[in-house]
Amino acid sequence: MDLSNKVVVTCAITGVLTDPGKFNVPVTPEEMAEATRQAFDQGATIVHAHFRSQQPGMGMWPTWDLKEVEDILTAIRQRVPKMIINMSTGVMGTNISGPQACLEKFKPDMAACNAGSLNYLKIRKDGQWAWPPILFDNPVEKVTQFTDTMTAYNIVPEFECFDTGIVRSVGMFKENGMFSGNPHLSFVMGVDSGMPARADLLPILKDELPENSHWQVIATGSGREKLWELHRATIDLGGNVRTGLEDTFYLPSGEKAESNGQLVEALVKIIREQGREPASPEEAREILEIKR
Repeated sequence: MDLSNKVVVTCAITGVLTDPGKFNVPVTPEEMAEATRQAFDQGATIVHAHFRSQQPGMGMWPTWDLKEVEDILTAIRQRVPKMIINMSTGVMGTNISGPQACLEKFKPDMAACNAGSLNYLKIRKDGQWAWPPILFDNPVEKVTQFTDTMTAYNIVPEFECFDTGIVRSVGMFKENGMFSGNPHLSFVMGVDSGMPARADLLPILKDELPENSHWQVIATGSGREKLWELHRATIDLGGNVRTGLEDTFYLPSGEKAESNGQLVEALVKIIREQGREPASPEEAREILEIKR
């Protein structure tokens, strides 16, 4: 099977804290299953899933409750059985019991593995912090706990990298034996205190990849036009791509997207304009070495 012209498309269907009262993000099991179906029908083969639940008086907040997560994953798997599930694992601090329990119980095809720490910052025009400065802490000990669990359950780690040094660290993880198989990295670009969403950085980042890596770009943040330019550059350089309402609310035209399916449709159109084709579920599994 010639896979050289294929691009794996991921859809991140909902954010960690995005307010469904203001934005059309899916949060219930039914909504997430339907969003996944729409994304799949337009050409996505991986769904990146955060889990949300109703908290009294607080709205739809992140959850690691096993019953609530099971309801979401069951709905997705029943609606779109061929979709590859990539589970989020991101948590602040050292207590990772929630995502660990979900990995062990549900054994997703893939799981995000944040590969390094970041001061998560945003500043307003008046110079004040948009929120109190946060340390998204991912020391090697924490990463090792995740990679050990993923290895035990044959889950492919997707190493999320917010800066160049984190990309280089994944190569060290490989040399240290922290995971097996070829690395799969995501360049997270557009977070204000991380790598900017600039296409001219891609050749540098690609040059720093560990040997035999698969890679994609997670394009977020401000500069709507730049995000879609970044996708084009990624495709040209042989990378995979991701979109979805976690990453952006806007189509290439600048119009607000009404659904995840619309964003995937726009991205697949760009893939074909660049002379490549979206990978099928079977092709994506072969490319990413998902052995299940």
